[in-house]
Amino acid sequence: MRLKSYLGLFFLSVAAASCVNPPENFPSTPLITFESLEYVPTSGADSLIVGIDFQDAEGDLGLAATEIDPPFNSVNYQRDAAGNLITYGNRPTEAPSYNPIDWVVDPIVNNQIVKDTIWVVQNPDQYNIFVKFFIKKNGTFTEFKWQDPPYYTTFNGRFPRILNSDEGQAVEGNISYGMLSSGWEAIFRNDTIRVDVQIQDRQLNRSNEVSSQEVTLKQITRN
Repeated sequence: MRLKSYLGLFFLSVAAASCVNPPENFPSTPLITFESLEYVPTSGADSLIVGIDFQDAEGDLGLAATEIDPPFNSVNYQRDAAGNLITYGNRPTEAPSYNPIDWVVDPIVNNQIVKDTIWVVQNPDQYNIFVKFFIKKNGTFTEFKWQDPPYYTTFNGRFPRILNSDEGQAVEGNISYGMLSSGWEAIFRNDTIRVDVQIQDRQLNRSNEVSSQEVTLKQITRN
């Protein structure tokens, strides 16, 4: 099954209000609370929508689409002792087997296309919202890791800048983050699930981690 055909991310909304005289308890590290989790089946890909509320003293939340240079680059290219890129053909024994997370085909490195398959390590700081999924079995939650086989993907993503200016200003508001898949029901069925969420500001400060209630897809389906 080729999961890329039905996995995706989108943002329903980012609503924020800035504060000229913020309360003294506005944190420098983002502070979030879990607001909602909703499942929206459609005739195409279905949506799982997470809602969180946030507060931040500097307002440095969100990333523009053009912010792809370090520290927000997507991957770090692996090199040998001589500084050469490690290709799949000359991979060391400790390198992983081919998969679309650890290897990229014909990447652009230093503004040049490298016609080969190159070993990479994903950079978590390319994202600013982080989502984990858990399934409850025999009374215990176990993480469902999308990055593992056979899926090799992630529902971590980016939300856009809350403020256009880089001048620090306190903000609070709500983020609605949608995740598209045709496989929610096939994977989670009637299982009890939980979703954990964090966000990160442009100074790479991670927020607290918040959790949804224990739910089934049926319980959170939009009427």
